[in-house]
Amino acid sequence: MSKAPLYSRSRRPAAAEPPPAEASAPSPPSPPRSRWRGWLARHRSPLWGAAGALLAIALMFAVLGLRPGQRLITQDDIDAAVRQSLEKEPLPSAAAKAYEAIAPSVVRVIGLMDDKDTGEDNSKKSAEDRAMERSLGTGVVIVDNGTILTNLHVVWGAKKVRVRFANGLESEAQVVGAQPENDLAVLKATTLPDDLEAATMRSTSDLRPGDHVIAVGHPFGIGPSVSYGVVSGLKREFRSEQGERTLTNLIQFDAAANPGNSGGPLVTMDGHVVGIVTAILNPSEQRTFIGIGFAVPIENAASAVGMPPF
Repeated sequence: MSKAPLYSRSRRPAAAEPPPAEASAPSPPSPPRSRWRGWLARHRSPLWGAAGALLAIALMFAVLGLRPGQRLITQDDIDAAVRQSLEKEPLPSAAAKAYEAIAPSVVRVIGLMDDKDTGEDNSKKSAEDRAMERSLGTGVVIVDNGTILTNLHVVWGAKKVRVRFANGLESEAQVVGAQPENDLAVLKATTLPDDLEAATMRSTSDLRPGDHVIAVGHPFGIGPSVSYGVVSGLKREFRSEQGERTLTNLIQFDAAANPGNSGGPLVTMDGHVVGIVTAILNPSEQRTFIGIGFAVPIENAASAVGMPPF
């Protein structure tokens, strides 16, 4: 008998094993911190300090703005303070400052008419007698080598010429140049002070009537003396008493000038020489000042010593 096919007991198919777990995918990277956050993190402490300082300043201004009694300084306050200061320590006048600037350069000029006159004041003659025998005037140092400008009529006919400097030193001087048409003479002193100062000269091109000036000199041999006034006019003419000479292009001024002022400087308020005092107009016989004086412009005076024009 045929054997029935043997069937093997069917085996339940083994459950499929789950595939091996794949490696877990990495989590997406976290976005990087912004640059600002990083910068803030690194500078947190300084920033807090700066913020605190700004807050303190703001509070200070707020408190000051709220303080009672605060007001702005006005022009009246400034003017009052200046007046109070000037009352305690007054400023020197403009004329005083001008004189201070020119004084070291002003000299007394003595024309000795007698060969026996040494120029010393210790003789037995009275001052009046000595003055009658001498020609007294003024000069101004324009070059620190001892070059001096004065009037020609001061030294005209003198046997000898002596000059006395601002520090008291006396010296003989020689006439080294002349300009008769402007009544000017150039002197050169033989002995000089160690600290001799030359005057500063200024052009008259911007000089105007009404400008303040001083005249410095030795009126009647007294000095140095200073007088104060204004420029009265420009381009004036003057004829000498003898009518021998007419001076032109003169500066008219009203600062007091008398015999002895001749040859001295006419000075502006900045201490600069603009002219050489040369004449006074007086119809009387007293030869004293009545308010009209004349000076040769410094441009003419400078040309007398060969100095270039301004």
